[in-house]
Amino acid sequence: MYTKFKTFLIVLLNLIIISGCGSKMARQIETFKVKRGEFLINVVETGELKATVSTMISAPAIDWRFGDLKITKLIEDGKQVQTGDTLVLFDPAEVQKAIIDKKAELDIARAEYTKMAADQKSKIEELEADLKMAEISYQISQLELEQAAYQAEIKKKEIQLQLQQSEISLKKAREEIENQKMIHREELHKQQLKISQLESNLAAANETLTKLTVKAPGPGLVIIEENWMSDAKWQVGEQPWSGVPIMSLPDLSQIKAITEINEVDISKIKMGQKVKIKLDAYPDTTFTGEVINIALLAKKKDRKSDVKVFPVEILISGNHKLLKPGMTVNCDIIADKIDSVLFIPLEGLFIKDEKRIIYLKKGNDYKPQEVQVGRENNDFVIIEKGLKEGNEIALNDPMQRLTAEKGKTQGETK
Repeated sequence: MYTKFKTFLIVLLNLIIISGCGSKMARQIETFKVKRGEFLINVVETGELKATVSTMISAPAIDWRFGDLKITKLIEDGKQVQTGDTLVLFDPAEVQKAIIDKKAELDIARAEYTKMAADQKSKIEELEADLKMAEISYQISQLELEQAAYQAEIKKKEIQLQLQQSEISLKKAREEIENQKMIHREELHKQQLKISQLESNLAAANETLTKLTVKAPGPGLVIIEENWMSDAKWQVGEQPWSGVPIMSLPDLSQIKAITEINEVDISKIKMGQKVKIKLDAYPDTTFTGEVINIALLAKKKDRKSDVKVFPVEILISGNHKLLKPGMTVNCDIIADKIDSVLFIPLEGLFIKDEKRIIYLKKGNDYKPQEVQVGRENNDFVIIEKGLKEGNEIALNDPMQRLTAEKGKTQGETK
């Protein structure tokens, strides 16, 4: 008899505890009232800000004869600059040495040219003097021949031979002058070519020296590029190849966000779709934009990943001082809008026995209710059947809460 009475008391106590837990549970479980309204299908991804227009500053192209480029001064990353401000200085030592050497070689070559021209002039004057003597000798031979009319034949013959010899000498002297002038012209031409080459080399060295000081072609914000060999931004002392990007000067009047959409969601993205953008640095500030470019080809998300993504560009509306290239942003792309539908938070939807259910609030209790769902976004899901507007549902499983509360209470009772 005592045993039966004891069992009755235990059952009664459990019923009281369960009833109390249910009342307490009803107060603790977070709920949501079913709403009807506009439902947004969105795709949310992180991205990075970039300028729509940006001037790239690259390492100058210099001749190998002037050595390698070496950064000796670099403007501060993120600094605002104006036209003509110095951005990068490269070590000028090799070029300055080349300029000194080329000037010395050029001075020597010019001096050699002057001396060569003077020597040639002196040589021609000597030959012209010889020519003059040959002409005089020829004229004398002619006179002697004219006066030899009454001379013996042998004497006449001798004078004729002298005249012929004088004529040959005169002709040879004239040819010698012409040949020498031709040789002189060729020598001077070669020396002039040497001088022109040295002048060209000196001009190239001076031009290279100018290139080693890189100035801003226009106003902008300095963004130092990464050295692909170190995966860090360029620094003083490093040696870039000619033509390698060193920094960019973005135009801050138009900023775009670059995000990467996975291949599952890319079909949802269309040109002109509206986007809400939030900066990680200023999460309470929202900007608007629209999709302006969708990549046609996918790429790997990173070197070690097989995940494929499509780069998407979003133009941000307006001009905002807070927006700076390189900042991380959250891009909420509105892919679609559905008017006047019922929807609930995703945390209010559960799967039991392969059925989608919600827990509908009935007084202080919650009853499982099967529902049919439609499309969903990152936060909500459309309810096509099984609920009405204004219904109140649980946002966590009340059965699990009840079991937990019951186990806790029974533990305290023991």
